Amino acid sequence: MEELNYAVRRSDRRTLAIEVGAGGRVLVRAPRWVSEREIRSFVSAHADWIDAARKRMAARQASLSEEERTPLSARDIRELGNQAVRDLPPRVARYAKQMGVTYGRITVRNQKTRWGSCSREGNLNFNCLLMLAPEQVRDYVVVHELCHRKQMNHSARFWAEVEKVMPDYRVQQKWLSDHGPALIARMLNQVS
Repeated sequence: MEELNYAVRRSDRRTLAIEVGAGGRVLVRAPRWVSEREIRSFVSAHADWIDAARKRMAARQASLSEEERTPLSARDIRELGNQAVRDLPPRVARYAKQMGVTYGRITVRNQKTRWGSCSREGNLNFNCLLMLAPEQVRDYVVVHELCHRKQMNHSARFWAEVEKVMPDYRVQQKWLSDHGPALIARMLNQVS
């Protein structure tokens, strides 16, 4: 069996997890205390799943249009950032008012793994690539992050909060799952 190449990102998490990202890259998220041997064993035990995930990703990639496969330039990314700075704050304000939550600073970045995040202080971060997603998907990411102002986790209570505001949130989640890796690949394969 061919040895799998993967990167490891350690944190204070409690469990091991595997992500297959753009271009089939494998990332293992691991607790700080887990040994390299345990990680290798975990990856080996999930080799079939990794292979299937890579095949699904390759099939998705093959079905993309020429535009969807075109790498973004640094200028494209700056323009997406500028668009996001104009688009997302009013969206956040509207949903925050509707949900009865407050928030701090809003930052737009070109992130490789996240669409958004919310700090304990209520600061919100969003990925500029959201501007390539449909409007409803942008709404979903905003609602998702604002729901963290009520629940700083992904518990059943958190998802109930999301569903109160956006009953069809699973449709938007699926769009991100289906199309998100290709959007991130366009940024990772950036042209000068």
